[in-house]
Amino acid sequence: MTIKVGDKLPHATLRQVTPDGAVPVTTEDFFAGRKVVLFGLPGAFTPTCHKNHLPGFINEEQAFKDKGVAEIAMTAVNDHYVLDAWAKATGATGHVTFLADGNAEFAKALGLEFDGGMGGLGLRSKRYSMLIDDGVVTKLFVEESPGKADLSGAGHMLAAM
Repeated sequence: MTIKVGDKLPHATLRQVTPDGAVPVTTEDFFAGRKVVLFGLPGAFTPTCHKNHLPGFINEEQAFKDKGVAEIAMTAVNDHYVLDAWAKATGATGHVTFLADGNAEFAKALGLEFDGGMGGLGLRSKRYSMLIDDGVVTKLFVEESPGKADLSGAGHMLAAM
């Protein structure tokens, strides 16, 4: 079953990338009591993710904060080492919180996984963005194609808020 607006996020444990290494964090703890923009993407360093999706959220950080967002976070089916390297390579450290979903448990719990095996990527997360208020999804935009970052981009989310 795919998550939808009005649903509470399912339980999952992600690995939050921090300067001191990966820290396990549950969805209940991370999203509790605040407004968070979360975007999911197929993979670190992949073309659309690297050139289009992530940069929009970095560039619009202040606009999100002005709308009451406490934090911008992303998740991908990558390990925390890869996400740490990607955060550093893109200058996202300190602007976007990176949450590793290395086994796709969160993507599957959301119903937002897809099989990228034909392209050699294995199981991945669909590209999406959502606004979460105290653990409840209030906005959700899922791309039809993993190569697009239009509906799930920062600009579209800001316009919808």
